[in-house]
Amino acid sequence: MKTTEYTAKAPDPQESLIRPGTELRLLLILSALMSFASVSTDMYLPALPTIGRDLHTNSSTIELTFSAFLIGFSLGQLLWGPISDRYGRRLPIAAGLVLFTVGSVGCALSTSVTEMMVWRVVQALGACVGPVLSRAMVRDLYDREQSARILSTLILIMGVAPLVGPLLGGQILVFWSWQGIFWTLAAVGVLALLSLLALPESLPLARRSTSPLRCSLASYLALLGDVRLMGYALSGGFFYAGAYAFIVGTPFAYIEYYHVSPQAYGWLFGVNILGMMAANFLNGRLLRQVESEQLFRIGTGILALTGVILAVNAWFGWGGLLGLVIPIFIYMSMNGLIVANSVAGALSSFPNNAGAASSLLGAMHYGSGILSAAMLGWFSDGTPWTMAWIMGLAGVGSLLTCVIAIRLYARQGLTVAQG
Repeated sequence: MKTTEYTAKAPDPQESLIRPGTELRLLLILSALMSFASVSTDMYLPALPTIGRDLHTNSSTIELTFSAFLIGFSLGQLLWGPISDRYGRRLPIAAGLVLFTVGSVGCALSTSVTEMMVWRVVQALGACVGPVLSRAMVRDLYDREQSARILSTLILIMGVAPLVGPLLGGQILVFWSWQGIFWTLAAVGVLALLSLLALPESLPLARRSTSPLRCSLASYLALLGDVRLMGYALSGGFFYAGAYAFIVGTPFAYIEYYHVSPQAYGWLFGVNILGMMAANFLNGRLLRQVESEQLFRIGTGILALTGVILAVNAWFGWGGLLGLVIPIFIYMSMNGLIVANSVAGALSSFPNNAGAASSLLGAMHYGSGILSAAMLGWFSDGTPWTMAWIMGLAGVGSLLTCVIAIRLYARQGLTVAQG
C-alpha cells in the first residue's frame, strides 16, 4: 500500500521576533489576545440570573445571549483568517479590538435582551480575532512540536483570565452592576489596542497570500476535504461543545439549583481553570518525551470517562454538588491535553495558509458551542441533568471522532509525520 507522509515545512526563521529577550513579551501579548473568548464570556457568568431579571426574561432566553456571542465568534473567525493571510496579522487584530470595544459598550447600554444579543454578536466579531490570529502567529514562528509547547504555555498564561473573570464579575456585581461588567470589558479592549504597539508583525510580505478574498470559500472547501484537519477539528469541537455546556449551565446549576452565591460560584468556576492550567503545564513537559498525538488520545479517553460519570451522577443525584464539581474538574482539565495538541496537529500541514486553517478550526470549535448552548435552553428541566448529559455525550463524541479519524488514516495509507 502506498504511503503518503504529511510533513510540514518549518516556518521561515524570524529570529528577530523570537529572541530570548522578546519571546516573553510576545507570549504575554498573544496569551492576552487568546483570552478574549474567556474574558468575554466568563466575567458576566455570575450576572446571568441578575441580567435575566433586569431585562424581564427567563433563564433559557438570557442564555441565548451566550449563543449569539458564539455565532458571531464562529463566523468572524472565517473572515479574519483569510484577511490576515493577505494583509498580515497586526492590522486585522487592531480592527477586531475596535469592534470588541464598541460591542462591549453596546451591551452595557442595552435595555432589552434583543439589544444585548445584537451587541453580543458585534462584540464577538471583534473578540474572535485574538484567538484565531494568535494561533496563526504561533504557526508563523514555530514548527509543530514547538507550536504544541508554545500553545500550552499560552493557555497556561491565559488561564489567569478565566480564573479571575468570574471572581471579578461577581465583585463588580456586588459593588457596581452588571452593566459595569461590560464597561470593564470595554476598558480591556482599549488596553489591548495599546499593547499592539509592542506586537511585531509575524507574517512577512513574501509569505502573504495573493489570492483575492473572494477565493476564501474555495480555500475553505479544500480544507474541509483534508481528513487530518477534520479529524482534529471535530474531536476538538466535541470538547468545546461540552466545555460551553459547562460554562452556560453551571451558573443556573450552581447558583439557582444548589443555591451557591455568585461570589462562591466564581471560586468553584476558578478551580476548573487551575486544573486546566496544571494540565497544560504537564502537557508542555510531557511533549519533550511523548508525541502530541498520543497525549491527545489520552485526553479524549479521560474526557469520555468523566463525562459519563458526570451524567450518571446528575441523573441519580449522587454526591449532590460535589457529584458535579469533581467530575467537571477532571473533564475541564482535559483542555490541557486536547486543545494545544489538536490545534498544533491540525495546523502543522498548512504553513502557507495558517490563518485560514486556524479560522476554520476555531469556527468549528466554537461553533459547536452554539449547538450545546442552544440545547441547554431547548431541553432544560430545571435540574443539572441537561448540562450533564450534553457534556457526557460530547466527551464520548470526542473520543469516537478521534478513533474514527485514526482508522481513516490507516485505510487511506496515511502516516502522520511529526512536523
